[in-house]
Formats: sequence, structure tokens, C-alpha cells
Amino acid sequence: MLRLNGSHNRLPSTILIVGILVACFGLLAIYDASVVDAFRTFGDKLRYVKQQSVWIIIGVIVATITAAIPLTLIKKYSHILFGITLFFMVAVLIPGIGSKFLGARRWIDIGFMVIQPSELLKISLVIYLAKWLEQERSLKHFLVLLGINLLLIMLQPDLGTALIIIAVSFMIYYLSGAKIKEIITFCAILAVAIGVLIILSPYRMNRMKTFIDPTNDPLGSSYHINQVLYGLGSGGMNGVGLGRSRQKYAYLPEATTDSIFVIIAEEFGYVGSSLFVLFLISLLASSFKIALNVHDKFDKLLSSGISLLFLIQIFVNLSSMVALVPLTGVPLPFISYGGSSLVTNFIALGLLINISKRI
Repeated sequence: MLRLNGSHNRLPSTILIVGILVACFGLLAIYDASVVDAFRTFGDKLRYVKQQSVWIIIGVIVATITAAIPLTLIKKYSHILFGITLFFMVAVLIPGIGSKFLGARRWIDIGFMVIQPSELLKISLVIYLAKWLEQERSLKHFLVLLGINLLLIMLQPDLGTALIIIAVSFMIYYLSGAKIKEIITFCAILAVAIGVLIILSPYRMNRMKTFIDPTNDPLGSSYHINQVLYGLGSGGMNGVGLGRSRQKYAYLPEATTDSIFVIIAEEFGYVGSSLFVLFLISLLASSFKIALNVHDKFDKLLSSGISLLFLIQIFVNLSSMVALVPLTGVPLPFISYGGSSLVTNFIALGLLINISKRI
């Protein structure tokens, strides 16, 4: 048990150190995956690494601050934090404020940095749900709250984030004491909604066809997954060696973000990528230990929600990279390039450290 021999006192520093180590490994992976694109596009092969380094420093500072703020204050003002995030979720949809890229409107450029509100929504919604579900809530009210968030996400559109939000919210609702009948109802509604979204979108339908048959349209809808599989296969047992990836030469889409694990697996092989996954498992184990040992309902729902947020994102990202689930735009926590995702993950880490102090 964490309570024995003062081991719970060591947990906050342990989980922070593991988080920083994973982020630093991500920095190495980002450099390796981005060096060609960064030099070709910006004339600076360290462009992405420099930006990610700044975000790591900011993330560590934010995690430290979050860990020091009394949880009672975070709980008290959770509705304000959630409301601010919803404001940004609406703002990103307004032309001239939200930036549009490849048909999606998900970013707000404020000059010195670009914010992705949907990443902030992940953690602010978890905090708000932990407070809101302290009291028993009906499935109807829960679905209304969840529906508002999903509507704003799908207007961007961002199915990957929507699925993450659904899964985490559902699990928090379940842990708050939901009835089995409500859970079955929720799953039925979810299955129908996902089916409708896939059927109504040719893009998503093509993704599903690609998942079923990766050889279908290899230069079109199946191109991404084929490049993923080529990268994984060429890595073999021991990898091609650090810096020797071939997929980073503009073959693999999203090499620095959603597909960065492919570069890791290609260069470090099965052995190296397995060790990397063990680091992620260590991070998950530390977070779930906190969730298992707290007694206050808010603390338990919040720590469980954060732990599940990490777990589901890692599972979806890695599973899509090995073709166990259809490809979807979900970043790998602490590894993928991107300031909003990284800083949000460090905020979550700071909250876990904060909660662990109350064990």
C-alpha cells in the first residue's frame, strides 16, 4: 500500500520525474522526426525542438503551480475554468479568430503561440465533472452536458477528441455511482451516434474501409496506414538506428504528432519501442495508484478521470498505429509535438501530484 513506509510521500516526485523523462524522450523523437521537414520549411532543423523545449519548461512550471494551488480552490472555481474553455471552444469556430487547416478549425493564433481549445477542454471537463458528479445526477442531465461539448467539438470537426471526451466522461459518470441500466442505455446511444457519424461522412467511411482493408486505395485513403505499417515493419527487432528513419523523409503523414510512435518503432525496433511503452505504463501505474488510494469523492473522480484520460489517449494512439483501431487524430501524451497538448498533460500531472498530497 502507498501508505506504508512513507512511500506515498515519494509518489509526487516520482510521477513528475517520470513525466519529465517521457517528455524529454519525446523531444528526441520530435527532433529525429522533424529535422528534414524543419530544415526544408524553415531553414532551421531545430525549429520544432526549440518550440517543444519551451513548452516542456512551461509545462513543468505550470505543473508545479497546479500542484501548489489548494484543491479546494480548484474545486470551487471549476465551473469558471470550464466556462472559459467553452468560450474558447465557441471562439475557435468564428472566422478570423479560429485558424483553419486541412478543413478543420481547431486553433486560435494569439501571435506568440497557437492554442488548441479542445485540448484544454479535456482537462477542464474532467475537473468540472468531478465536482458536478459529487452529487447524484440523472442520465438525462449528464447527456445534455456531454452533448453540448460534443457539438462544439464536432463543429470543428474533431472526431478523435470527441471519442476521448465520450470515453472519459462515461467512465467518470460510471465511477460516480451510475446504475447498470443507465450504462447500457448510454452504450446503446453511443453506438448509434458513432454509426451515424461514420455513415454521414464519406471521409470517415473511407477511414473505416481502410481499416477493414489496408490494401484498398494505397495511394489515397489507405496511404497513411500503409506508411505506418512500412515504418513498423522496417524497424524489425532492433531498429534501423537512431537518425536513420526513412519514413521521416515526407513519406509518413503527421510524423511529429499523431504518428510519432512509428518513427520511434522504426529507429529503435521492437525492443526499444517496448521499453518506451514500459515508461508510459510506469506513468499510468503511478497515476492509478493515486486514484486507488484517495477517499474523498472529488479527489477520486478527478484522479480517476485524469488517469483514464492518459490511458485512453495512449491506447487509442498506439492501437491506431498498429492497425488495431481505425486511424484517428489523437496525440501521444507527452510525446507528440504540440504546445496545447503538452501543457495540458502537465496540468493534469500537477493535479495528480496535488491530490497525492492528501493521501
